[in-house]
Amino acid sequence: MSDTLHVSEDIAAAPSRPAEAEPPPSVTTESVVEALLLSTDEPLPAPRIAQLLGIGDAGDVKRHIEVLNDRYAQYGASFRIESIAKGFQLLTLPAYNHWISNLHKARADSRLSSAALETLAIVAYKQPILRADIEAIRGVAVGDMLVRLRDINLVRIVGRAEEIGRPLLYGTTTRFLEVFGLSSLKDLPKLDADNPESVPQLTLAE
Repeated sequence: MSDTLHVSEDIAAAPSRPAEAEPPPSVTTESVVEALLLSTDEPLPAPRIAQLLGIGDAGDVKRHIEVLNDRYAQYGASFRIESIAKGFQLLTLPAYNHWISNLHKARADSRLSSAALETLAIVAYKQPILRADIEAIRGVAVGDMLVRLRDINLVRIVGRAEEIGRPLLYGTTTRFLEVFGLSSLKDLPKLDADNPESVPQLTLAE
């Protein structure tokens, strides 16, 4: 009995061993690319990623991204690195849009009214375009709407028309591409060949 007690006291008196530290992760070029993309909510151009890496060029970055996407597919990850707005960004797969849209119902971008989306679509498809031409298509004044779309960085002034008064010309922004999940304006839904003046409805990216 005393031996048992003596052993117990020795154990109690012995300093506790610190928990073994988790070994540091293996840092690879791909893991650095992944970390950079996880750390920003804006698309990163390949040349910028290469600059941050300090090695390789844009072509090397694209190959690293292919390796990462292959790995994500193998593991069944819910996201991929996508080309968007002349850069790369980590985005969830469309299969998860339903749940993500429920999470982000209050997102500011989703509060664009149908009138705002209609105006934005006209600018996107017809740019560079005059305010008067937008109003001719919509049949209503759009001055206040253009101001709001500029305030939220979806529309910008791209120049002036070569006509009397030099009126302003409007176009879309890089932020517009991001919000609607487009790599470039070439990715906009195609116009109806039978009705080219009809502008398709825009849909916000999830």
